[in-house]
Amino acid sequence: MVYWYFKRRFQYGVWGYSALAYFVAIALKYAVQLPTINMVTGYFGEHSVGLGVYYGLQTVFFEVGLAFLVAWYAVKSGKLDRKDAEAYGSALAFWENAVYLGAFTLLNLVGIYAILSSNTPIAQTVYSQLMKSQPGLFAPASQVLGQVALATVERISSILFHFAWGYLCIMAAVYNKKRLFLIALPMGFVDFLVPFVTQGTIAIFEAAIFALSVVSLLVAWYATKQLRKASENEVVLPKSDA
Repeated sequence: MVYWYFKRRFQYGVWGYSALAYFVAIALKYAVQLPTINMVTGYFGEHSVGLGVYYGLQTVFFEVGLAFLVAWYAVKSGKLDRKDAEAYGSALAFWENAVYLGAFTLLNLVGIYAILSSNTPIAQTVYSQLMKSQPGLFAPASQVLGQVALATVERISSILFHFAWGYLCIMAAVYNKKRLFLIALPMGFVDFLVPFVTQGTIAIFEAAIFALSVVSLLVAWYATKQLRKASENEVVLPKSDA
């Protein structure tokens, strides 16, 4: 975000509109999953194509779909424009990785540490529960480093995916190019792969996700190549799909 601010001088509204798109999408995911996940898992199984489609379609319609709707509204209202495209995608990645999975998780770990540091019966209870549910929290550094490396690759992949579809959504709204939105939509289907990861295939899974994220970024950059050139040359483009 710092880089794109100095590169594009994007508008501060990017933060608000991207947060709206992201957190409403997450809320809708929870609203759908809480009453249906057990039924879907019971019917299709925990490692099934059906469950993968269930996850993938939610990300397609909620995350990518809302990113476009919010972008379209902001652009048509004159609140965002071309110079905000890269920042919008980066901001979607920021809310996912720095806030939702970063700050919230950090606060949770600080709370756990505070409880475990106290010499109380609650500390022993929490410790026992964590040893059963999250034994990795107490693993030695030699074991944790590999997990941290894989998790880091996963977050980088997430950043690239969010950037790609967020960038395409703004560009689609600015230039009225529906095809750019249609290119962005399938990127959300990456969550189709979630049910197929197992303890023994995590490294392969993360490598595959990272490869797909790089492909998505290249596709987004290539799909907007002519628009970027025209913009840099200050050519007025017709706002149509022709």
